[in-house]
Amino acid sequence: MTERNPWRPSRRRLTDTLLAAAVPVAACSLALGGLTTWVGAGKAGSPARIAVTSGRVFLPYGGSTETAAFFDVSNLGGADDRLVKVTSTGTRGEIALSRHLTTAGGAAYKADVNSVTVPAGGELSMSPQGVDLTLRARAGWRAGDLVSFTLHFERSAPVKSIAVVIRSADGVS
Repeated sequence: MTERNPWRPSRRRLTDTLLAAAVPVAACSLALGGLTTWVGAGKAGSPARIAVTSGRVFLPYGGSTETAAFFDVSNLGGADDRLVKVTSTGTRGEIALSRHLTTAGGAAYKADVNSVTVPAGGELSMSPQGVDLTLRARAGWRAGDLVSFTLHFERSAPVKSIAVVIRSADGVS
């Protein structure tokens, strides 16, 4: 009778061991390939890159000084950011972030919000039907005047932008 050495693997043990090792190696290779693609696309670890354009502010009418301002805020980076506050020396008082909503009965109302997300690779386009800024205008505004604003974000540096005063009949797209 021949005695086998217990430390010498059989062909079957080698095959089973290689098959067992192949699954984690394949999973790691797939994960590494996905991460390499993500990094190559410039999305890994890239912070939010905020750009603010198309600033418009409605000219108040009648005896009112309350009005609304709108901006297009783009995030060209790989991480979400949040618009948390807007300031301006060209307006009176605080500026509120607000969202316009509709009840089940069709009545519209305004609700103040603490912040608004600017998604990675996306845009926040303010409008009278969605998110906007409510503020009090300084006396003497005329259509075509420029008003300076500073938009403050959770992670990004503040961004200064200019809004042109327009008549509400001129619309905001």
